[in-house]
Amino acid sequence: MSIQVISPGVLSTFQDEGRHRFQSIGVPVGGVMNQSSLRLANLLAGNPPSETVLEITLSGPRLLFEEDACIAFSGAPIHAFANDTPIPVNRPFLIQAGQTLHFRPDPRSAMARTCLAVHGGFELPAMMGSCSTDLKNRLGGYHGRALKKQDRIEIKKPLASQHRQTLLDFFNALEIYLPANLGLQKKHGIRVIKGYHWDHFTRESQARFLNDSFRITPQSERMGYRLQGPVLALQSPLQILSEPTAFGSIQVPPDGNPIILMADRQTTGGYPKIANVISADLPVLAQMLPGEHCTFSLLDLKEAQRLMLDREKKFMTLQKQLALIALQLSQCYL
Repeated sequence: MSIQVISPGVLSTFQDEGRHRFQSIGVPVGGVMNQSSLRLANLLAGNPPSETVLEITLSGPRLLFEEDACIAFSGAPIHAFANDTPIPVNRPFLIQAGQTLHFRPDPRSAMARTCLAVHGGFELPAMMGSCSTDLKNRLGGYHGRALKKQDRIEIKKPLASQHRQTLLDFFNALEIYLPANLGLQKKHGIRVIKGYHWDHFTRESQARFLNDSFRITPQSERMGYRLQGPVLALQSPLQILSEPTAFGSIQVPPDGNPIILMADRQTTGGYPKIANVISADLPVLAQMLPGEHCTFSLLDLKEAQRLMLDREKKFMTLQKQLALIALQLSQCYL
C-alpha cells in the first residue's frame, strides 16, 4: 500500500522520539518537535505512542491514498480534508482509496506543527534506532530529506476493504475526552527553571528575563528559536567548556540575545545557560511561530517535576481509554 505525494507542503518530514544515546559521537537527538502531538496522534490511530509520524509544518502536503487507511491528526487546529470531506483533529478518521488528503490555511490557528499518524505506521528504515529525519546530516526518514512531489510513501498494514463500513460506524460512535494539561492549548507564557549559569547573570538581566517579553525571530527553526528582546548580560566574562545540550535549554551568546535549543539542536554547546524550559511546556513552545512573543516565569525543580509526572499520568490513563481503537483496528487489518 502506498501514498503518492502530489505536493509536499512547506516542510513535511517523518519524525519519532529521536536518536538517543549517540550525542557522544556527534549525532543529534532530533525527533518530533511536539511530543504530545506525537503520542496523541498515534494513540488515536491505534499505534504505540512512539510510532513514526509525518510532522507537517504550516501548510500541509497533498497526499493521494491508494488504499483505505486509518489516520489521525494532532497539533495545530488545521483544516484537513479527504477530497471535500472535513477531517476532525484529535479523532481517528478512515480515508478511502482514491481520496486525496489536503489542507486549507486557517490564519486563526496560528500554530506551527501537526502530526499525522497512520495505523500500522509508515514503512521506513530505522537508523540508529530511529526513523526521524535529520535534515542537516541527510539521515533517516524518507531519504534523509523533506517530502518532494511524486514521492511514494509505503504503509506497513493494508486495511481489508470489507471492514470499511464497520470502521466508519465505529468512528462515528466513538466518544473521546481529552483532559487538560496535555500541552495542546495555545499560550505565550513559558515556564522555566533556573539554568546552570543563572547566578552568573546580572540581577538586572535576571529581572528582564522574567518580566519582559521576547519575540521569536524569523531565523528560528527546528534547531533553535532565536529571541529578540532585552539584552542579557553576565556579571563578568565567563569561560566554560562545551557540554551536552538538552531540548529547551536557553543559551545566551555574547550578543546577549537568548537562543532556545529545540529538537535538532547541536550535540554540545559552550554558551552560558540562563534557564531551561520545563518539560510540560516544550509542546507549547514547539507550536509557536516566528514573530510571536513569549514571556518566561520561574518555577522550582520540584514543581516542574510534578507537572511532568501529572502529564505522564494523564497520558497513561488516556492510552488505556483509547485501547479500544487499537483493538477494533486489529480486527479490520490484514
